[in-house]
Amino acid sequence: MMRGPKKQAVAVRTKDGIVTKTEELKLIKDKYPILGLPIIRGSVNFIDTMVKGVKALMYSAEFFTDEDGEQVEESKTDEWIRNHFGEKTAEKLIIGFAVALGVGLSILLFMLLPTVIAGLFTGLVTSNILRNLIEGAIRIAIFMIYMISVSQMSDIKRVWRYHGAEHKTIFCYEKGLELTVENARIQPRHHPRCGTSFMLIVMIISILVFAVVKWSNVFVRMALRLLLLPVVVGISYEIIKLAGRYDNWLTRAISAPGKAMQNFTTAEPDDSMLEVAIEALKLVIPDEEGSDRW
Repeated sequence: MMRGPKKQAVAVRTKDGIVTKTEELKLIKDKYPILGLPIIRGSVNFIDTMVKGVKALMYSAEFFTDEDGEQVEESKTDEWIRNHFGEKTAEKLIIGFAVALGVGLSILLFMLLPTVIAGLFTGLVTSNILRNLIEGAIRIAIFMIYMISVSQMSDIKRVWRYHGAEHKTIFCYEKGLELTVENARIQPRHHPRCGTSFMLIVMIISILVFAVVKWSNVFVRMALRLLLLPVVVGISYEIIKLAGRYDNWLTRAISAPGKAMQNFTTAEPDDSMLEVAIEALKLVIPDEEGSDRW
């Protein structure tokens, strides 16, 4: 999946070749300009990206086949929802549930669980700053263990190779090179605007923002974490935009931890994967020069 300033495209390799789907982007900030303001736009864009990402996955799943090349049947749950609510409503319900589940599990695993674990040190650590540092270290450790563990799954390894193809293709375009497999192949696979970098920045910024929370009660701390989460996401989004727009010692330092983490979330793609990424990117390149600048 590639996303440009005006369009989004999905490219899927099937046994019959590459199949693509392109749609115009309808951004909520165009209807409600306030949601496009700095800090506020971070959470809005995060949710919007997740929704469109799930839609892209559902589209690509339509072409998924088993080992014998037969089309994989829809799950009983999805089939029941479609039979009872209709095609359009069912799609919204499935996407909404997938996004809610993804966000909910992320909050539980990377935000609330570290708070609970850090709460065990309440009697031993009286300093609020030190307790927040311990919680932050636990949060980053859980995130790294999760990402490294998931990276060992065979299906995910293939996803990471397509992730690498995406980065290489975007680098090729940003350098003004012709979008060919040969030009994309030699590009780096670690990109400063990667979602992995964004998640790691969220972890780091949360340590600073949550430092203002001085409540010792673990349940109050968890509630305040949830209230401050949009602020954390908003600040992190602005930082990653800054890192993606400029190339200097500061932005390179900001991007360094995320790029290091991309060793576990990207892998070297083959030429067929690069072809898919190139096809998707070509479909979203804007006509207006400069409109794609971050």
